[in-house]
Amino acid sequence: MTTVVKEKRVRMHYRLVLENGLVVDSTGEEPTELEVGAGEILPGLEDLLIGLQPGDQREFAIEAGTMFPWPEKEAFQSVPRNQFPPDAELEEGQIYEFTSPSAEAVPGRISELSEETVTVDFNHPLAGKNFTFEVEILEVHPADE
Repeated sequence: MTTVVKEKRVRMHYRLVLENGLVVDSTGEEPTELEVGAGEILPGLEDLLIGLQPGDQREFAIEAGTMFPWPEKEAFQSVPRNQFPPDAELEEGQIYEFTSPSAEAVPGRISELSEETVTVDFNHPLAGKNFTFEVEILEVHPADE
């Protein structure tokens, strides 16, 4: 059986689950494939795959601050409400996609609403949160296949 090591391709299912059971990211029905060591996922999560084999299913408890930084106050920004489309239905906790000056999509979580402003948290959604990384390894093969 082939073992996960750097420079191998891994086909797998994964889920990132908060302590309250909320799934914040997953492969869903279709598995994903990545090259270990290519930076396609966080290095810390990649490291947890090393040594696993096809058929392995694991759950890794990730403590707050180990994979994602702690939330930073500077990442909270007040945005004038008129910067949003007039028909936008905004609510606290909602993830809203903004466009950066370089035309990249940037998600932000709406943390507070008023008539004049919308406070947006641009910290990573997992910043400061404990979560579980669940993984099922389906296949491991050379990167050039």
